[in-house]
Amino acid sequence: MNWQAVSFDWNQIRAFLATAEEGSLSAAARALGSTQPTLGRQVSALEQALGITLFERAGRSLVMTSAGQDLLEHVQAMGDAASRISMVASGQSQDVSGTVSITASDLLAAHFLPSIVSELRDTAPKINLDIVASNRLENLTRRDADIAIRHVQPDQPDLIARRLSDFHATFYATKAYVARHGLPVTADDVAAHIFLGPRDVTQMSDFLAQRGLQIAQDQFRLRSDSGVVLSEMMRAGLGIAVLPGGLWQNDKDVQPVFAGLEPVHFPVWLVTHRELRTSRRIRIVFDALAEGLTQLGGETPA
Repeated sequence: MNWQAVSFDWNQIRAFLATAEEGSLSAAARALGSTQPTLGRQVSALEQALGITLFERAGRSLVMTSAGQDLLEHVQAMGDAASRISMVASGQSQDVSGTVSITASDLLAAHFLPSIVSELRDTAPKINLDIVASNRLENLTRRDADIAIRHVQPDQPDLIARRLSDFHATFYATKAYVARHGLPVTADDVAAHIFLGPRDVTQMSDFLAQRGLQIAQDQFRLRSDSGVVLSEMMRAGLGIAVLPGGLWQNDKDVQPVFAGLEPVHFPVWLVTHRELRTSRRIRIVFDALAEGLTQLGGETPA
């Protein structure tokens, strides 16, 4: 640790983070229970300590500079760590109660969330969870859910979003299917095989074509918008499906196919509303999901 390089204090970082997330010094002051002049001095002190400009004035508004945007991601991580430290130090995690709703795709909810929820049960046993297993984008601004796990970045400015580790997907089939139809290795092997996919076959065909796989629409013999249904159809030996990796490493009947093709990488976004800053139960669940999904994904966001 190069202690000489640390030329700012936590109050300055907290002032910058609150101003960035609340959108103004006055809103940040209300959130922190401070005053606007105090926060203004702290942000200015941070700019001076770092030798960069974090905000520029546009009329009565503040606009974050590119340097501020670069710093924000690291500062958010510091803020999250500070919240966890406070909860551990106060020993209050066990006392937090209430319900938090999480929306995620049915496949992610069924296969990835149980291990995370199990650990959360140990650290915050009084929090109840509502899991909304849905492939549609729930509207967090209308409070359809407290936290959403998505594969696209939300565009609503009043939401808080964090990109986690990327996941990857690949092609899977059962050994029984491969014994009947042969082992596909490259894109040239497509024509002889049966595929499983979503009901919007055109979108899926275009998606795979961009990755060098020309699959006729009539090769998708079974279609469903449910990831769980597709995975079970694949496990029944009914065709090849594109599914997230890491689910069947202990299933001796399932194997990856098309080894000559690159896996499909997709981002994972954890999204919530601004109540994250004031609701400790949402914060606890949000942090648990962020840590657990990062470990399961295992790839650094681009």
